[in-house]
Amino acid sequence: MVLFITGKCETGCFYCPVSDSKMGSDSIFANELAVASLEEIIEEAKSMDALGTGITGGDPLMKMDRTLKAIKILKEQLGKEHHIHLYTSTIDLKKVKELASAGLDEIRFHPSADIWESVKGTELGDIVKLGLDVGIEVPALPGRMDSLKALVKDASELGVKFINLNELEFSETNWDMMDSMGYDLKDDSSAVAGSEEVALEVIKHSGMSVHFCSSSFKDSVQLRRRLIRRAENTAREMDIITEDGTILKGLLYADDIKEAISVLKDYDVPDELFSDRGNGKLEVAPWVLEELANELPYKCYIIEEYPTADRLEVERTPLN
Repeated sequence: MVLFITGKCETGCFYCPVSDSKMGSDSIFANELAVASLEEIIEEAKSMDALGTGITGGDPLMKMDRTLKAIKILKEQLGKEHHIHLYTSTIDLKKVKELASAGLDEIRFHPSADIWESVKGTELGDIVKLGLDVGIEVPALPGRMDSLKALVKDASELGVKFINLNELEFSETNWDMMDSMGYDLKDDSSAVAGSEEVALEVIKHSGMSVHFCSSSFKDSVQLRRRLIRRAENTAREMDIITEDGTILKGLLYADDIKEAISVLKDYDVPDELFSDRGNGKLEVAPWVLEELANELPYKCYIIEEYPTADRLEVERTPLN
């Protein structure tokens, strides 16, 4: 599960990909679900059978009380084996000690690019000695290869366990870096040209455990696996789960829902194969709606949705 604990952050990285709606906002999301309580976070974790949680932001260390409570309740409700890692740009020994005491398993530091060559001057070395798994996760910035190599070298000497290099991506909030930094798009993707090459060159000379996460891997593997887990735990008898973890549903539009339900019952459609979605819509098992669509006086569609709280629709096919 991805737990977005706050949009507050004071680091100001020019490449920050956090969305406009979340950046700077003191809001909480468990995956795509906006939550107002710790109980809702647990419900979302259970809905996808989450084996672990990644706490992110913004910067979670700006809301320590909230973050500590979330770590404790996740461990209490889901078990000590539920793995929790946290992303932060704040290298603060005192705060990390509190996080470790609460049950945090792993911390991934995201230092601002302007201190990549001076992490030895921070408390990172002392934090490594606490016993947590300590890593560094930063984007592979084109034009900053020497700084990245220095960061890897110093991190290795301080005892940092691993470094993750992410392929830099454009987003709605960092798009202006194309002009300000002279970056270009890579092919037809959202990735920045040259980022992958920088990462692979740094790995070649690293001397420690360095991983590269491509933009395509995030979308095609990480997101897909999360969707599949949630779909398998939330899909109903009337839903079809695709190999990508999305859900196929039949959707019927009617001005009079009670009348539409009566029509379906005239066709002997079982109650468990349709559901009132509200706003003049009925969800119907897709295989049933495909068979009946041409005989019904209603607009009918097959839709494909994410099995997430926002039910993002990714495709719609008319049946009549």
